[in-house]
Amino acid sequence: MTDYFRLRQICLVTRDLARAVDDIQAIFGVKLAYRDPMVARYGLENAIFPFGLAFIEIVAPTGPDTAAERFLARSGGVGGYMAIFNCSDWERRGQRAEAMGAPIVQRFDMADFKGVQLHPRACRAAMIEFDHTPGERDLRGPYHSAGPDWQTAVARDVTQGLKAIVIESPNPHELGAHWSRLIERPFVDEGEGGLIAVDLCDIRFAPAGASGREILAAVVVETDQPGRIRDEARRRGYEVDARGVRLCGVDFVLES
Repeated sequence: MTDYFRLRQICLVTRDLARAVDDIQAIFGVKLAYRDPMVARYGLENAIFPFGLAFIEIVAPTGPDTAAERFLARSGGVGGYMAIFNCSDWERRGQRAEAMGAPIVQRFDMADFKGVQLHPRACRAAMIEFDHTPGERDLRGPYHSAGPDWQTAVARDVTQGLKAIVIESPNPHELGAHWSRLIERPFVDEGEGGLIAVDLCDIRFAPAGASGREILAAVVVETDQPGRIRDEARRRGYEVDARGVRLCGVDFVLES
């Protein structure tokens, strides 16, 4: 099997999942692909949307003593929750991360899905997951997290895909080098920030914004209808500016 490594899915957190489900579809022209009943065991409910052939997942806590609820309380709802990489060598990557001092906090070992999540404090900014679905090397093939028929939900009339995530830090070069070591991809210095190029969705590093903290601050969306997105977001009461719209704790930056 040919090795592959890609940033396939971004996880965000909200307390109002019903509103997020309606608004994300209306604003970005995407479709709901799946709501995974299995996340209930973690005190969550979720919804997952294809943005092109990548995914944005929104989770909401259903009880007080959950990792997602603690994240919301700690962060004030600012920042993304998780960056999910699917790859052919998830097990080796998890073992290597542990040897580097990034403990595994969750393991998945099912017939159709395997993976590990790393401790968020060791990752910094956002939790990292390495996972694998048999057959996923084909980007239109099976993808466990998105359900059995996710391909039918792909809609590219308004939003064509995800281009990047943006990680902010008071020291973006140092954090970029840290993530580079964790995911085994080179960090490229770009002045005040930098870039880790990853298949499907890049990782950009930038100086800390208003929060002054290390956070997954933005998702860069590829679209040829930025005006339509801004107009619908504004109509629904969201903050809109020249870059895009703020939703579920992160900036959705609009680029062609």
